[in-house]
Amino acid sequence: MELEYPDNLKYYDSHEYASLQNNIATLGITAFAVDELGDIVFLELPEVGDSVEKSESFGTVESVKAVEDLVSPVSGKVVERNEMLIESPEDLTNDPYEEGWLLKVEITDPSDLDDALSSEEYRDRVEGGSEEDSDDDD
Repeated sequence: MELEYPDNLKYYDSHEYASLQNNIATLGITAFAVDELGDIVFLELPEVGDSVEKSESFGTVESVKAVEDLVSPVSGKVVERNEMLIESPEDLTNDPYEEGWLLKVEITDPSDLDDALSSEEYRDRVEGGSEEDSDDDD
């Protein structure tokens, strides 16, 4: 199955993504992370009003295979969390980017996103480069 990495998102080695609109960052986990986890059974997220810190854990995602920390790419205050996913964490598998966002955070410093990877850079890291890029290398 071909995994998608929308171009409008910013990606991180810890397999989270962020999109920024005004000073609100929408955070989630990538299709690669969801695929690696398998069947997701539990999601723990901070409450609205809680603070998150860049590079710190803000919750966990649990699957039948593993429990993984969620790492925030930004610092700020949680203004919304995806309650639908708290109730039905398995829905994250269907659409990690649109319906499957985790948190909306009012960020304190927009430069937090400066170290992000593009969709192409992230794809190269997790999939080891695409075949179209390598057909002239032989």
